[in-house]
Amino acid sequence: MSFPSDLEIAQKAQLQPISNIAKKLGIDPEVIEPYGRTKAKLPLDLIDEARIAKSKLILVTAVSPTPAGEGKTTTSIGLHEGLSKLGKKGVVVLREPSLGPVFGMKGGAAGGGYAQVVPMEDINLHFTGDFSAIEKANNLLAALIDNNLQNRKHTLNIDPRTISWKRVMDMNDRALRSITIGLGGTGNGVPRQDGFNITPASEVMAILCLATSFDDLKTRLGNIYVGQRWDRTPVYARDLKAEGAMAILLKDAIKPNLVQTLEGNPAILHGGPFANIAQGVNSVLATKMGLSLGDYVVTEAGFGADLGAEKFFDIKCRAAGLMPSAAVIVATVRALRYHGGVDVKEVNTAAPDKLKVGLANLGQHIENIAKFGVQAVVAINHFPTDTQEEIDMIKAYCKERGAEAVLAQGFAKGGDGMTELAEAVMRVAEGGASKFKLLYDTAAPIKEKLATIAKEIYRADGVDYSADAELALKRITKLGMDNAMICMAKTQYSFSDDKALRAAPTGFRITVRDIEIAAGAGFVVPICGEIMRMPGLPEVPASEGMDIDANGVISGLS
Repeated sequence: MSFPSDLEIAQKAQLQPISNIAKKLGIDPEVIEPYGRTKAKLPLDLIDEARIAKSKLILVTAVSPTPAGEGKTTTSIGLHEGLSKLGKKGVVVLREPSLGPVFGMKGGAAGGGYAQVVPMEDINLHFTGDFSAIEKANNLLAALIDNNLQNRKHTLNIDPRTISWKRVMDMNDRALRSITIGLGGTGNGVPRQDGFNITPASEVMAILCLATSFDDLKTRLGNIYVGQRWDRTPVYARDLKAEGAMAILLKDAIKPNLVQTLEGNPAILHGGPFANIAQGVNSVLATKMGLSLGDYVVTEAGFGADLGAEKFFDIKCRAAGLMPSAAVIVATVRALRYHGGVDVKEVNTAAPDKLKVGLANLGQHIENIAKFGVQAVVAINHFPTDTQEEIDMIKAYCKERGAEAVLAQGFAKGGDGMTELAEAVMRVAEGGASKFKLLYDTAAPIKEKLATIAKEIYRADGVDYSADAELALKRITKLGMDNAMICMAKTQYSFSDDKALRAAPTGFRITVRDIEIAAGAGFVVPICGEIMRMPGLPEVPASEGMDIDANGVISGLS
């Protein structure tokens, strides 16, 4: 008998009314804002700053990801279930999925197997409309920019060639990456080159996830850098008086969403910024909400620890004053085989010699987490093709480096398969070994901050800059953004900016080809290599296998 699909497992679950889930967190059901029977918005006044410092924040990150996937979300949810089995009052706090990958090739982002958040179909589709609201706020600003170009009396004299703000849509549509707008005569606007990004790549998404209050949200929206006037002075969203109307569209989207796990434990989902263009973590408000309501909060960061964890620590924790108590590094036997040189088609075949080489990737991630003063536990996300010899090799390797490695079986067994990992995490979190510290000082020059990340986290020999990047640095200085945080954009598949370099490469340099400005989010984005802001669909998109019957039952969603 084959293992049931994620959707089959989710559809068989007996979901509790969302009011019952709220009660588990000590929330009066009267204060939540239900979206149907099984999901709800949480009001921001539930955040208790005094309570936050007493809770344990656990980050789940991973080795450098492979095409096979490592299972951070599944591990995060499973760990929460395991902690609940041990009597801990907790919450798992995650990002919301983007529709693009759902219908493309990656699938949903609600966990897998018996470690999922539900209702799975709603979460992976329109959910509570947050992405739609972000899309509308983003595109309102785009419309205001083009309207200002058209208006000869009420004009900011924006130079159309300098406009950096693009429209967004939450779908993989490569045909919209580069387009020409304003054609068809003077009544249709000013012709210019434009394009679409996918919604998670919008700066509005990054802003929503960094905002600490509604007033902070409005200030950040107003600080969005749009481009330049003809006299080369900067133009911001506030110059278009856009921030108030944009904030109106986000009045509900700013509130975190409450759902549940398969085992009826509380889960908060909110936001979903790109993990290479933006910070790749759920919202500050959602995390603070979780820490206000639970004793243990499990959250995750996108991609491997070199991108996700670094941004979680240096951007999110810095902006919100968060102090993580422990980190979990998710590793799979098949990922370490891959990093050791095994072809992706052969990763399910035992290869202890190759795994031994690939362990260097895991080792560098363990060292990197330690540089932030955080103690790590390694979760070996179990697959049926793992061999005991290879599992033992990972455990021995981690022990030599002062990190405990534990087999995680949340996918197959839910919380029952995660209690050992939960116990290991509790030992670290309650033992007080973690003394969190940031990697760089924002007061340092941009190049110095970049060099620190490249050398300390990637192990690069140095950083090279293109002519465009050097020009961007001058613009950043002119805008007074030298104190900005750094949000690196590079391939997730390697510590380097070359995805073909696996394990833990050395003897390379990082090349920054451009630096984008996200003034509202408070960071700059060094672009290393080719980064896609609007993905395309694969030759056979996942949507081809999806359907819905006459009773409204969905099939083919993964």
